[in-house]
Amino acid sequence: MKASTDIQTTKTGTRNGGLAGKAAGTGKGAFKLKGLRWYIISLIGLATIINYIDRGAINFMWPYIYKDFGIADGDSKNALALITTFFMVAYAIGQTVTGKMMDAIGTRLGMAVSIIGWSISIALHALARSILSFNIFRFLLGISEAGNWPGATKSNAEWFPPKERAIAQGIFGAGASLGSVVAAPVIAGLFLAFGWKTTFVVIAVLGFLWIIPWLLINKNTPDKHPWITREEQDYIQQGNAAAEAARTTATTVYTWRQLLQFKNTWGIISSRFFIDPVWWLFVTWLPTFLKEQYQFDMKQIGAFAWVPYLFAAIGGLMGGFFSSSKIKKGIAAPKARKQAITIGSIIMLVSLTLIAFYLDHLKEQVNVAIALISATLFGFQFLINNIQTLPGDYFHGKNVGTVAGMGGTSAVLGTLITTWIVPVITQTSYTSFFILGALMVPLAWICITFITAKPNQSFTNK
Repeated sequence: MKASTDIQTTKTGTRNGGLAGKAAGTGKGAFKLKGLRWYIISLIGLATIINYIDRGAINFMWPYIYKDFGIADGDSKNALALITTFFMVAYAIGQTVTGKMMDAIGTRLGMAVSIIGWSISIALHALARSILSFNIFRFLLGISEAGNWPGATKSNAEWFPPKERAIAQGIFGAGASLGSVVAAPVIAGLFLAFGWKTTFVVIAVLGFLWIIPWLLINKNTPDKHPWITREEQDYIQQGNAAAEAARTTATTVYTWRQLLQFKNTWGIISSRFFIDPVWWLFVTWLPTFLKEQYQFDMKQIGAFAWVPYLFAAIGGLMGGFFSSSKIKKGIAAPKARKQAITIGSIIMLVSLTLIAFYLDHLKEQVNVAIALISATLFGFQFLINNIQTLPGDYFHGKNVGTVAGMGGTSAVLGTLITTWIVPVITQTSYTSFFILGALMVPLAWICITFITAKPNQSFTNK
C-alpha cells in the first residue's frame, strides 16, 4: 500500500456536490491534502513517542538518582514501585475518564488537552524534593498521559477503514517503542550533561511544540475536514459504512455498565489485564535489571536499553501489515487480528521461557539476553496493536473510545499487581521475573480466543 502525500487544489464540480461536498470544503480553489489520514496518524505516532519519552525518563534515571532523596540501596526498587503505583493508579482512572472525554469532545480537542496536561506534569518533576512530591507529579502525569491511547484508537476508527486500521494502529503503537528507543540515549545524554532536573524540563517542551501542527492539520473529522480530497473521504466513509452495515444498533451510545454486558468488552479488557503487564515489566524494570544483572552504568544503559524497543517498533508495524494483508485477501477483520495475536503470543512465550531457563548462563552473554528481550517485545507489539484495534471492529464510533479506555484501565490494574510483585521476587534473582511474564501470555491469548464473539454478535451474545 502506498499513500500519496501530494498537495493539490481542486475546483468545484458535480462530483463534489451535496452536503458531503460542502462539508469537505470542496468550494472553488479549496486547499486539498492527499493522504490526509496518514498525516493525522503520523502526528499521533509522534505524540506517542513524546508520551513514552516523558513517562520513561524516571525509569532510566532512577537507579542513579534515588540516593539524592535519602533512599538506601535496599529500598530503591520499593521506592520505584511506589512511584510507579501512583502513576499507574492515575493512568487506570485516566484511561476510562479520557476515553469518555474523547467520545464527548472529539479527538482533536481531547488529544490537545491530554498532551498539554502531561507536558506540564513532567516539567513539574524538576521541582520534586521528596518521594511524596514525585508521587504527586507522577499521579498528574498518569491522568493526562492516559488520554493518548483511547484518543489514538478513536481517531484510528474515524480516519481509517477496517482493512487499514491495524496498520494505522501499528504506526502509533510503534511510537511507544520508538519513544523508548529515543529515550534511552536522549535521557542518558541530557542526564550526564545537565542533571535530572533540567532533563525533565527539556522533554516537557516537546509536548507543547506538538500542539502546533496537531491543531493546524487536524481541523475536523473526515466528513467535515476542509482539506480532505473527495476520493479519500469516500474511501474512508465507504469502508466504515460497510463495517457499520452489520451492526443494527449503530446509533446506540452505551454506558459503562451496559458495555460490560457484552462478551467482546470482556474479551478485550481481560486480555489486556494479562498481556499489558508484560510490556510494563520491561518499561519499568529493564534499566534496573541491566544495572543489577550486568552492572551497567548510565552510558551503557543508553547504549543498550534502546535495542529491544527498536525491535518492538518493527514488530508493531509487521503485526499491522500482517492482519491488514489478511483482511485484503477476504479474511474477516477479527479473525485476522486473532491470527496475528496468536503469532505474537508464540514469539513472546518462547523468548520469555528461554530467558527464564537460561538466565544464570546469560550473565556473561548480555548480547543474547538483549536479543531474547528484543524478541519478547517484538512479539508483544506484533499482537498488542491488533488487540487495541478490536474496539473499532466490534463497536461503533460513540463507543470505541469508551471501550478502548476500559481496556486500558484493565491493563493498568494488571500492571499494578506485577509492579508490587517484582521487588519481592527479584531480591536474589530475576528468574521469577521472566517466569511471571511467560505465564501471563497464554492467559491473554485464551481471553481473546474464547471470550470474544463475531462482530454481528457483539450486541446479542452477552
